[in-house]
Amino acid sequence: MKEALEPLPAGPTITPSAQVSIIVIAYNDAGHVCDAVRSALAQGSPGETVTEVIAVNDASTDGTGAALDDLAHTEPRLRVIHRAENSGGCGTPRNDGLRAATGRFVMFLDSDDVLPPGAARGLLAAALEHDAPVVAGACVRRELPARRDVPWLPALYREAAVHEPADASPQLVRDTLCVNKLYERQFLTAHDIAFPEGRFTYEDFVFTARVLAAAPRVATIPDSVYVWHVRRSAARQSISLDRKDVANWRARIEAHRSSVRIFQDAGHKALADAAATKFLDHDLRMYVRELHTRGADYRAEWWRLTREYLAGFDESALRAARAPARWLARVVLASPVPRDLDRLTQLASRPGRLLPPYAEEAGRAVWSADLPGVELEDLDSKPLHRLPVTIDAEPAVGGRSVLRLRVHDLYGRLAAAGPESIDVELRRRRDDRRGPVHTAALTPAPAGSGRGAGWTAEMVLDIAALAEPGDQAADPEPWDLMAQVSCADGAAFRAALRATGPGLKRHVLPSRRHGVLLVQPYATTGGALSLRVAAGLRSVWRIAARRLRP
Repeated sequence: MKEALEPLPAGPTITPSAQVSIIVIAYNDAGHVCDAVRSALAQGSPGETVTEVIAVNDASTDGTGAALDDLAHTEPRLRVIHRAENSGGCGTPRNDGLRAATGRFVMFLDSDDVLPPGAARGLLAAALEHDAPVVAGACVRRELPARRDVPWLPALYREAAVHEPADASPQLVRDTLCVNKLYERQFLTAHDIAFPEGRFTYEDFVFTARVLAAAPRVATIPDSVYVWHVRRSAARQSISLDRKDVANWRARIEAHRSSVRIFQDAGHKALADAAATKFLDHDLRMYVRELHTRGADYRAEWWRLTREYLAGFDESALRAARAPARWLARVVLASPVPRDLDRLTQLASRPGRLLPPYAEEAGRAVWSADLPGVELEDLDSKPLHRLPVTIDAEPAVGGRSVLRLRVHDLYGRLAAAGPESIDVELRRRRDDRRGPVHTAALTPAPAGSGRGAGWTAEMVLDIAALAEPGDQAADPEPWDLMAQVSCADGAAFRAALRATGPGLKRHVLPSRRHGVLLVQPYATTGGALSLRVAAGLRSVWRIAARRLRP
């Protein structure tokens, strides 16, 4: 049962017996670990919230240990544990911290992330108020250096709630993070819950499954309790971002398989089913979206591993997944070798786009003429705003920058609604700043251009309006494009634009307002059209000099 709650009080009295130990793990992260520890120490004084911060140095070789020792000299609540040998993963150092902790509750923090102010206090308040051994709060993924925050599973943390029993709230399985939660140590000890030891990637999948399988009362709060730093340009990627080796996918499958087995062994069928659905909706789509960027050997092994794993899924798990993920899984299962990578990539994007051709078999919508067994179930019953509509966008950047659009029909569903006009909105990725909205009328594509050809439009883009006066960015600012199509029957739907055509290259344009503009239309990993824009001679010169530098 999920029980909606009133907003949490400003701050109940917290006794010393309710203090928190925060465990920070670090390996070769001297540049960030002290910021992480300071954010933990700032959560509250010993008599109020945080009794100790335990930093576990996993045999670093870059000065991480020395940096922690120096900080410990000035911070009496900081205890440093130095491991003699590197564990090869995150589970062992977290377990070391658990064994050393003395607080009634524990939290976990990675060395390259931070806790926002009040995180521990908000979690602790909910634990005490609702007698909950597990409390989870909202997490944001912060893209650096742009500092763009993307909420993690916002629907799960929209309001304060108590979930009991866990089987009645299977959506909790989707949040596999261990760092945005507070745990009662006695609960973990009583149920023998710990992380997998050694070189076990995605150890938090297994830890979270063990926690939920023990059927605790779980409280969730809407407060932001964790800032997950995403540094895509870092020399050493985090586990979650280092997906270039197929071994990462193999490890993810193994961690997921272990999680499902934990739920099954504990008799929690609803949680096991929810975990299988989450794998399709999230994990599978994320890796398929990147598949076209990998080499042939990676793709072949990824395809083999995925077919082997999906073959063990129940039909009910496939049916429970959202249609794009379900269709992706059926294509992989139906073909022994990788195929249709462009179509799969586009469909795996968010929102998904189904590219032509639109084949039919005995009146049923199917993936293709040579895979008639892969039916696109529910396509005829989905509401218009949930259809995976494809809108091709061909930019032509110049003195008069033009965007040519083509909206593809989907088995007559759009034709029945009667598309009339299209609005294209631009948003700056760094801060969601809204740029100009461009509008154009849609006209039917020329006769004979093929089934699903749909409608076309053309609009002039005001690119100069994207750069504010005085903008002198060190890097071009990415702008994302989103379209909204309005129909004669009153319906409307939104869709990302698919980047097409020869205009996806860098352009230098004269500008009355800025002197010069550097503009680059490009396709994102998922195939959507975006623009990079930089303004002013100084910006363009800095960018050019950096690219020419040896």
